Amino acid sequence: MIPIRINLDQEDIPTHWYNVVADLANPPAPPLGPDGQPVPPEAMAAIFPGPILEQEMSAERWIPIPEEVRQIYAQWRPSPLCRALGLERALGTPAKIFFKYEGVSPAGSHKPNSAVPQAYFNKLAGTKKLTTETGAGQWGSSIAYAGQMFGLPVRVFMVKVSYQQKPFRRSMMQTWGAEVFASPTDLTQAGRAALAADPDNQGSLGLAISEAVEEAAADAGTCYTLGSVLNHVLLHQTVIGLEAKKQFAKVGLYPDVIFGPCGGGSSFGGIAFPFLADQAAGDRRAKNLRCVAVEPTSCPTLTKGAYAYDYGDVSGYTPIMKMYTLGHDFMPPGIHAGGLRYHGDSPLVSQLLHEGRLEALAVSQVATFEAGVQFARAEGIIPAPESCHAIRAAIDEALKCKATGEARTILFCLTGHGHFDMASYDKYFAGQLQDYDYPAEAIAESLKHLPQVG
Repeated sequence: MIPIRINLDQEDIPTHWYNVVADLANPPAPPLGPDGQPVPPEAMAAIFPGPILEQEMSAERWIPIPEEVRQIYAQWRPSPLCRALGLERALGTPAKIFFKYEGVSPAGSHKPNSAVPQAYFNKLAGTKKLTTETGAGQWGSSIAYAGQMFGLPVRVFMVKVSYQQKPFRRSMMQTWGAEVFASPTDLTQAGRAALAADPDNQGSLGLAISEAVEEAAADAGTCYTLGSVLNHVLLHQTVIGLEAKKQFAKVGLYPDVIFGPCGGGSSFGGIAFPFLADQAAGDRRAKNLRCVAVEPTSCPTLTKGAYAYDYGDVSGYTPIMKMYTLGHDFMPPGIHAGGLRYHGDSPLVSQLLHEGRLEALAVSQVATFEAGVQFARAEGIIPAPESCHAIRAAIDEALKCKATGEARTILFCLTGHGHFDMASYDKYFAGQLQDYDYPAEAIAESLKHLPQVG
């Protein structure tokens, strides 16, 4: 009999992160400067410490996890792999549905998996203060927690619409000692320019990134941290998939399909990349494995964006990266899955999708909340709006199995709980949430402004 909850012991916390760069068919496209030339690591030293830059540029397959980081991970890791028997019964499906539950962390999401090592390496390098941006507040609360663990002050630029929608995430950050500002602010040139153009600007992750990077670059003692997109962030998140592989091995199973919500790509890469390592190694179990990134129709980066070089922020402070993008000045609507409102995506996820090793699909907002409520009533866990995207895709896959009689093994990443997102559920129950398909003509207009390089 397969247990409902598959646990590991503390000694099973991974000792190394997995770096998918080592198993790419083609080397990653280099980040570029405005002149179209590759950006050397030292050019990014103004905002990142040396150890983080080494990981960002590394092609080594396995990167050691410092023991100090593993000790803090042990507060909540290994996280459980659970079988969703209640959901299976509710759907009447022959599929086996599993979820890796990352909501057991202090911040209630997967984000501390990278926040803790980022704070650790910054402390090691002598950094005095951290800046960052946050969308839904999961990353902001996680880096606030991690900064507190290592005695580092943190300043967070929180996308204004989320600042208003999710006040208790703001309270979490402040409880852990962080300063939190609604972005755009009048504290930075990027923020002032945005407010001058539109005093009612709701903000975006790209704009909040501009503010956080600008502040870090202006102070030699301050470094910038971010919760998704870049290689080192996805590297840290592979603890999710590495643990999941051990947990499946305990019960003699292997997933046929993996779903993960995808905004910048950190949690999706975290659960999917270690299984792609099996494909690269020729493991027959992984031969037909499907890994599917699930995004909102209102911010369809992977499904409708262009695979091109673009800035990671609105103001062009970041290097220019090869990724799927909707254009760096794309302004997303104020959907409630705030962590998925980003114009670009991880260059690694983007490359793997472009090369056909991953899939992507977009789902609408109301359908994701329907799935989240169905999951909560069957399994007891209220999921974050971001996680509801993966749940929607997993339910749809399980219903296909019901129609065909195929008993596939489905895995999805439940990236966090929704305890601080209940206002969004209130709006769903009141019928106030709306679906929104971002217009193709608006995407085409935004893509006209891509940097002319490469």
